[in-house]
Parts: sequence; structure tokens; C-alpha cells
Amino acid sequence: MLTASTYHNHTHGTPADRISLSYEARFLRRRMLQTDGGLDFLLDLEKTTSLDHGGALILEDGREIEVIAAPEPLLEITGDNLVRLAWHIGNRHTPCQVEANRLLIQPDHVIRDMLTKLGATITEKVEPFTPEGGAYGHGRTHSHAH
Repeated sequence: MLTASTYHNHTHGTPADRISLSYEARFLRRRMLQTDGGLDFLLDLEKTTSLDHGGALILEDGREIEVIAAPEPLLEITGDNLVRLAWHIGNRHTPCQVEANRLLIQPDHVIRDMLTKLGATITEKVEPFTPEGGAYGHGRTHSHAH
């Protein structure tokens, strides 16, 4: 069984294969995984790591496996005051993909209701999710309980 114990936040050439993972599945330390091409390997990182879209897992034989953000159900938020909507999402420590004309979050009926009351237009989408990383160099945002 091949093992990958190294991760880089970008590839260094042409990857041997790729692995498509949802946002939640891209936060891990040790797990059996299978590439999109069918290669089984053990991921065994030193610490729990947030794998970025476009990052690379390095197999023990030197081959790179590119990490791809898999399409998943999301809520697209648009509205007249996107900055205000983004503030309310961030105030609840909700992972959010910030773009020029829209925000993307994972489905959450409470957040959806709040945003609708604030005047947002909400559309269900299925797309890759690559939210902003946390402050101070951490890859994930966390609730107040962290």
C-alpha cells in the first residue's frame, strides 16, 4: 500500500493523478483514499491539514496527486449590499467563498433564513467550494468553541 505523508499547497509539475474531495473531506490527517483514477493509498500526515484546491499529496514514490475541490451543494448569495451580507456570514464563523458579485456557503437553513430577511437572493447551486481561509494563516474558520 502506497502512503502519502507530505502535502504541498500547489503542484510541482504534471500530477500523476488527482483526487476530488468536498470541502469537509479536504480536512484530514490520516485516511485511506482513492484517486479519481482508482489508485488506493494511505494519507498519513503529521497533523490535521486543510487541503487546498490545486494542492498536491506526495506519494512515497515521488508521484504527486493533485487535490481538486469536488462539486457539492451550495447556496449562492447575491444582493444589493454584499459587504453587509458577508459580514453577517463571517460574524457566524460560516465558511464562505467570496467573489466579486456573489458569496457561496454550504446549505444551512438558519443562515439562509437570516440572509433572506436581510434582503439577499439565495439560489441553490452545485459547484466546487473553495472558501476563504481563516485569519492568521490558518486554513479553516472555526466557531467560537475552537
